[in-house]
Formats: sequence, C-alpha cells, structure tokens
Amino acid sequence: MKELLDFLSAIPWWGWVLLVLAVVAFRDIFLQRSHTITHNYPIVGHLRYWLESIGPEMRQYFVANNREELPFNRIERSWIYASAKKENNYEGFGTDRDIYAHQHIFIKNQMMSFKIDKGHPNHLDKFFLPCAKIMGAYNNRRKPYRPGSVINVSAMSFGSLSAAAVEALNIGVHKSDAYHNTGEGGLSPYHNKGGDVIFHFGTGYFGVRSETGGFSMEKMKKLVDQNPCIKAIEIKLSQGAKPGKGGVLPAAKISSQIAEIRGVPVGKDVLSPPTHSAFGNVTELLEFIEAIAEQTGLPVGVKGAIGKLDMWEELADRMLSSGKGPDFITVDGGEGGTGAAPPSFADHVSLPWVYGFSSLYRIFKTKGLTERVVFIGSGKLGFPAKAAMAFAMGADCINVAREAMMSIGCIQAQVCHTNRCPSGVATQSKWLQSGINVPLKSERLAQYFKTFRKELLEITHAAGYEHPCQFTMDDIQVNIDDDYLHSDLRSTYDYEKSPVPFVSMQDLKDCVYLGGKNVSLAKN
Repeated sequence: MKELLDFLSAIPWWGWVLLVLAVVAFRDIFLQRSHTITHNYPIVGHLRYWLESIGPEMRQYFVANNREELPFNRIERSWIYASAKKENNYEGFGTDRDIYAHQHIFIKNQMMSFKIDKGHPNHLDKFFLPCAKIMGAYNNRRKPYRPGSVINVSAMSFGSLSAAAVEALNIGVHKSDAYHNTGEGGLSPYHNKGGDVIFHFGTGYFGVRSETGGFSMEKMKKLVDQNPCIKAIEIKLSQGAKPGKGGVLPAAKISSQIAEIRGVPVGKDVLSPPTHSAFGNVTELLEFIEAIAEQTGLPVGVKGAIGKLDMWEELADRMLSSGKGPDFITVDGGEGGTGAAPPSFADHVSLPWVYGFSSLYRIFKTKGLTERVVFIGSGKLGFPAKAAMAFAMGADCINVAREAMMSIGCIQAQVCHTNRCPSGVATQSKWLQSGINVPLKSERLAQYFKTFRKELLEITHAAGYEHPCQFTMDDIQVNIDDDYLHSDLRSTYDYEKSPVPFVSMQDLKDCVYLGGKNVSLAKN
C-alpha cells in the first residue's frame, strides 16, 4: 500500500489532469451515446454545452444593450431596483429610447399643472393614491372595499414563490397600504402578516377544496371568517401565461406545508384542470359569484386573459338583464407571467394586454356597465407611463407580479419553473430562500410601490389632473406606423373611456371602505 501511495504522490498535478481528461474522453467515446457532439468531439464538446448553459447570463450582462432584453430590459429592471432601494432612478443627458418606435407612449402635459394646495392629501402624503372606485358598491355587498393603492401585488402562489418571498411581499403591501393577491395556491401563514389580501382560486380550488377535489363553500366561509385580512375574492378563469391550460406545480416544489395548504399529496406534480367543475357556462358563473358574495359578504370578481369575446359579450348581457355580476374584472395580458408555461401558450395564446383590455372594455362601455365594475390591469404595467396609459384606457387599478418580484431581489434568471431560483424568490430550497432578508425586502417592495405612486401622481398633475382616473384616451398618444405616424388612444382603439365618478382625493381619504389599513398586525 505504501508503494502505491508513494507512486500516486509522485504523479505531478498535470498528470492528474491528463488522467481525468483521458477518463472523460473514454466515457464520451465508448460509454455514452446520447450526445453526438461529445461523442464526436470528446472533452471539447463539454465546453460547447457549458457555454450554452451560461449563454443567457452572458447576453444579459455583456451582450444585450439597455433596451433590447425581454421580458424586461435593463433600463426597466434598473428603475425598479433603484426605486425599491430609494436610490437615484433618474436618467441623464436625455432619453436613449427610440421615441419614434412603434407603440411608444406620449403623455400630453397641460400648459399649467394641477396645483397641490396646503392641506391637500398629497401635500401631506405624496404617496397617497387609492383606487377611485369601490369594489362591491354597485352590488351592495356587505363588506365593500376600496383598494388603498392603485398598484398592488398580482396573483402569485405560495409554492410558486418561496415562503420568505411571500412574507416579504405581504409585509411590504401592508407598509404601502396595498393589497396582496394570494394566487391559486391557497392562503398560507405567510399571506397573513398584516397586508390586505385578495383570495384567489382557480380550477384546483386550493384552500377551499373539497375531499373530491371540487369547490367547498363551507371551507370558503370558514376561511373568510377566520381571516379578516381577506377583503375580496377572485375567481381565475384563465391567466396570461397559459389561458385554457391548468396550472402546474412541479413535485420538487411541493413541501409538506404546501401539500397541507393546498390539500394535495407530497411528491407528485400538481396539475390543475383546464376548466372549472363548479360552473360550466356564463349563467352558472354568475350564480356562483352571487352565492360566494352572499355567503361571505365580500366583493367577488373574475380574472381572465382575453381572446374570443362571445362569452364576455354574454356575461355583459346577463349582467344587464339581471342587475348582478362580478364586482371587479382583472384583465391579464398574454405577455404574462410568473408561472411555467409551454412556449406555444406563452408566445401565442391570448391577446397582449392593450388589445385584450380594449376589446373587453369596449363591450362593457357599449352596454353601459363600466361604472359597476372595478377594472384591474395586469401585464407589464408596473411603470408610471404604462400605468397612465392603462388608466386612460379604463383601468382602475394595476396588479404587478414580476415587477414586485424584482423589487425584492429577482434578477430575471428565468428559471422559476426549475426550483433553482438563485435569488430565493421562486424556489422552495431552504438554502436559497435563506438569502432573503424579509424586513429589508418588505421595505423595498413598499418603497417601489410608493415611488411608483409618487411618479404616477407627478405625471397626472403634469397632465392637469388630480387623480389618474381622470385621464382620457385623448391624453395619451402612441406611435402607430409609417403611414399613420401617431394617434391618440381613442382613435387607435375605437372607443371612449367612460368618465369615472371622482370628487376629490380628500373624498377618497375619508372613505370608510378605504383599504390598506388592516391593523390586526403591526407594520413591522
């Protein structure tokens, strides 16, 4: 044995390197047949696969320019990061954006801006910007709700996101008077840290799931009664990333806690059905909405990505004839989202937000239903100029998902579906999510929301208005094409936004249904 050890210790380091390379080459040529490149080019072929694996990072940090990355370019990400950290988010030496590019947004400023007097809510609080409408007011729900912020956290489940990420988001919305949509994974303990909550469920009915996998009204009533943080309920009809396809949570992400909250087994992929079992047509959907609202007293809404309009037309007609209907509608853009989806769905199924929302809103405008409904926009709208456009088109609130993730540390690695998220946001790895400092990240989410509202208010005042709900479609100009260079939104999308009843910011501040003030837990 001593002779063998002496022989091995006498081999120089480069000899060991050559030996390892020889073993790899032998394995490549004689033992594996699945990769042609490494078989034909042993050793060197591995370099090719390694370079391919780091290609996205190389392009993101060294190759792509500031404006060309998708889904969010470097300028957009940097604005979110700087806003969340309360750092300088200004630009110098003018814009580097091609302002003649297709779909570029121009906001028309007023010759004299709206003046904020002493005593005005925004003189006292430059971040104060609640929703101008009240969810459930028209339908006389027992517990109406006015969102305390026009920007809120969109539907992202515990399971898809880590416990630390969900907790940071919930504490952050509490600090910024916003609300937190649970996503379809059920209400977890991490959603109950003081922030207002919109309870969201889809075809899997997680959190309100019966023993047979259907919807349980008893569990819904119990959940609402035991959790006063729940301010409204949202039924997911479809989502931007994969409309018409059920959600997928890989087995690798399912811990015993997630399984308990969702009512599913550990160790198996969770596949939500593509359709609901609680209703099968528009009439049954309306009955379902009214039943939940009656049993819980809360506003009830629906979320959908927009494609064909026939069922939405039928929904509007039924609302007109019955006097009932959803209290809010969340329109998700086909450019979403945080969930894993096949490229064929993510790239091609459902309309982008501007096309989908304009098509849907036009239906409700034509039938005189817009005042009944709070319209929520969701689809890369987490930037003040895009939000101003959304308000001009008829949106009343903005939901953000990926932008909220970035504010708490997401780096757009685009590996959300692998359980290997390097920032700990979209993984169930205890080690990776341990890097999330919840108090710090919650403060950053809150600061991002406050900065967003402050800048949106400044744009609003520059246009001569007090609240973004006052934007009209004539206030926003967009580039069209070379034949018809630019036009206002009214001419582009062929409808006029309905005026939103608005008295003053003070009136919103005095509203007894104003949200964002859930004081069951301390803000820290």
